[in-house]
Amino acid sequence: MSEPLDLPFPADDDRSARAASLRSRAAVQAADREAWLALFAPDGVVADPVGVSPFDPAGQGHRGPEARAAFWDTVIAPNPVRMDVWASHAGGDEVANVVTITTSFPDGSRAVVDIVALYHVDAEGRILSLRAFWEMDQIRFEPAPA
Repeated sequence: MSEPLDLPFPADDDRSARAASLRSRAAVQAADREAWLALFAPDGVVADPVGVSPFDPAGQGHRGPEARAAFWDTVIAPNPVRMDVWASHAGGDEVANVVTITTSFPDGSRAVVDIVALYHVDAEGRILSLRAFWEMDQIRFEPAPA
């Protein structure tokens, strides 16, 4: 992979899963908690990563407004996140994005992981589920520049 996709940001009235995924990406990169939380249907679930992990010991995902807000506060908010989309494949009310996530830490070091993120939306374009497939042992840690 050489360069991430230059995907245009869709209009606010675009109700597709791809549009929702790009709004989610924009909110995360802007550290906009309220915008990100507003993207979800009331009972929407975030599984990031899918299955049992240190972020989700039961492996059931973070369902409902309070659980999603807690996920934001403990996983997304502490450090800046960049999401590079390499490919995006839509079908029906879902999209699968191939993404590299880079988390930057205060000392200049970074954690980088490649994922496949699946978004499923309702008829209004609200996210019913965000399922990110990746493995903890595949995180690449990059030291701070010298």
